Parts: sequence; structure tokens; C-alpha cells
Amino acid sequence: MEIGNNMILNSVLIALAVLFVLWVLMNLKTSRPDGKLVRSVPEFRKMMTFIMKGRNESIVFYDRYVHGEKVLQYLEAAGKKLECDVTHVIVGAAARAFANAPRMNQFVMGRRLYQRNGIWLTFSMKRKALDKNAKLSAVKMEIPPGETFEELCTRVNAQINKERSGEKTYSDKELSLLTMIPRAVMVQAVKVFYWLDYHNLLPGSFITGDGMYTSMFIANLGSVNMGAAFHHLYEWGNCPLFMMVGKIEDMPVTENGQVVSRKMIHLRFSFDERIDDGLNARLGIDAIVQVLEDPFRYLGSLKQDRSDAVILTDPLS
Repeated sequence: MEIGNNMILNSVLIALAVLFVLWVLMNLKTSRPDGKLVRSVPEFRKMMTFIMKGRNESIVFYDRYVHGEKVLQYLEAAGKKLECDVTHVIVGAAARAFANAPRMNQFVMGRRLYQRNGIWLTFSMKRKALDKNAKLSAVKMEIPPGETFEELCTRVNAQINKERSGEKTYSDKELSLLTMIPRAVMVQAVKVFYWLDYHNLLPGSFITGDGMYTSMFIANLGSVNMGAAFHHLYEWGNCPLFMMVGKIEDMPVTENGQVVSRKMIHLRFSFDERIDDGLNARLGIDAIVQVLEDPFRYLGSLKQDRSDAVILTDPLS
């Protein structure tokens, strides 16, 4: 009897030891398919990830107005050569912003700070351009090194055409599968998902296909004739930045002591303060403003000989 009890006790101890080793190994795992651990982090910023556990607990809002006359002029000059609209210009401006402020391309996961691998941008669009009841779709794209604005427009248009073709996308298939799961099971499945992500165990294929694992989410509400709103940050995924873009409209501004009417674009940003300080965030926001207020210089790509083609992954000069 005593031998049997000892065997049971030994089995329990071995099982506990194995669980402890696995727990230690999971907590030591710092590698992720979408980012590299930032080793040099100020102590106060390390503490922020413990004090403010979620993105919406550490959210900061920014509000900016941008002169929009040159955006309209640029789009008119681009014509059918680039086949672009305000959304294309906004995405191009965001790409240059991350080149200007690379520390904004970070995210927090598992109480750790990571530098994202590459620049990834997600933007929302209507599945059917002229249908007010059409469903919204999120398009996620990587901005590869050396890409010009013209090349970006070509890729964006190809992706938009795919979304509007009726063909099922990765997100469609993912959501179709998830909605088939019973509610009680779904509650537990979501918990498992968060646990896997926290411990860097989520497969890279899942991360690559999900629009919420991105450097920034962009919603151009101007495309549906709406003003900009402040938006929360999703706890799902690891997106630390959200940009809302309002419609271009006439607004009173002061110039040389006189009130005049100008075409303005309203931008609103939601930002996870844990990734970096507001000063560096301003560098990124200022870069977006610079591009939008002078797209001829910062986006180029209008000349036939491509001599004005601008690399989106280069910092602003």
C-alpha cells in the first residue's frame, strides 16, 4: 500500500515538475513571427506594460487638421495614370510616416515591447463602391522596401478588385468558420487564442492573414461623406495605431490675421502610449501632414519617365 502511495506521489511530483518546466519555457520564449523583442527599454516604459494591461487602458488621442487643396490637385493631375483616390494618398502618407518614425512601428504583447517586422497597413473599404448598404472589408498590405507610390497604387487596386470580385478572402473564410462554433465553445476558444498570443505561440500564418496584426489601421470616413471620429484600439491582434480620416470640406482658418475658407482634412489618431512617447508619435503624425500638404514632392510618380518616383520607405528629406 505504501509503495502504491509513493508511486502516485512520485507521478504527481514529476507531472508538476514537467508543468513547471513548460511554464518557464513559455515565459522565456521571446521570439515571434511578426516582430523582434526590443531589448533596450526604459524602466518606466517596462512598468507601463504591467500597470496598463490593455491598449484601451493606455490610449492617447490626437487631433490634426490638414490643408487638402494640394491633395485634390494631385489627384486631378494623377488622373488615370495612377488610378488613385484619397485613400491611396493616405496609405502612401502613412507608409512614409513609419519610415520617418520607425519606433512607432512597435507593439506590446505579453507585457513585452516588440519592433514589428516590416511596415503593414490595414485600411477599410466598401465591398461595392456605389452601394450604401455594402459590407465593409479590411485590406491588409505590407509596404516592401523600395516601393514607389505608383507601385503601391497598382497593388492597392488589385487588392480592391479582389475584394469586390465576390471571391472569398482569408477573412471571409475565417469568419465563416468561427461563426459556426457554438457560443459556449467560442468563449473558451477566444481565451485560448489570447493565451497563445500572449506566450508567442500563435502560428505566423494566422498573424499574416489577420488585419488586426498591423502597424496602423486606417479608416477613410470621407469616402462615405462622414467626418472623422475618435476610434478605440482593438484588443484583438496587436495594432497600436488607428487613424480616422474625415471628408475634405471647406473650413474657416486664420491666415495673416484674416479668416479665410480653405479645403481641410480632419485626421484623428488613437495611439497606444506604451509603444513610445508622444514626442516620437508627433514625428510620425507630422510626416503624414507633410505628405498630404505636398504630395507632388513626397509621393511624386506623375512623370512619364518616373524621374519623380519616390520611395515610400525612405524618411522624408
